[in-house]
Parts: sequence; structure tokens; C-alpha cells
Amino acid sequence: MVTVAVVLLPGLALLLFTMTYLEDRLFGDPGPPRPARRRHLRLLPGGGGHGSPARRPHPAEQPMPDRDAA
Repeated sequence: MVTVAVVLLPGLALLLFTMTYLEDRLFGDPGPPRPARRRHLRLLPGGGGHGSPARRPHPAEQPMPDRDAA
């Protein structure tokens, strides 16, 4: 019985250390926020930025002359 305890003790200690480390990383306080770069703040495509590409209409907004409502 002592032999089993001696064999299992290093594995259980490693498991305890690993779980403690992971809990601290997952549930700990987040670090300070990083400053955002200008190019990452363009939220709307074609939203008035200098040199932004023209907005393409959504396929549902394009008229379909060959289809009737009936």
C-alpha cells in the first residue's frame, strides 16, 4: 500500500499543479487592455474612411427583372 502511494504521489502532485495553473490562467483577472491600432477600428465596410472600397449591394437588394411576384 505504501508502494502504491509512493508511485502515485508524483502524478497527483503534477496534476494538482497543472490544474492550479490552468484555473489561475482561465479565471484570473485579465491584463490591461492593449491599445487598438487605427486599421482595426473600421467596423462598417465603405463607412466613409479615406480610400475605402465602394459598398456593394446585398443580393436581396438587387432587382431581378426576370422574376414576377406571382
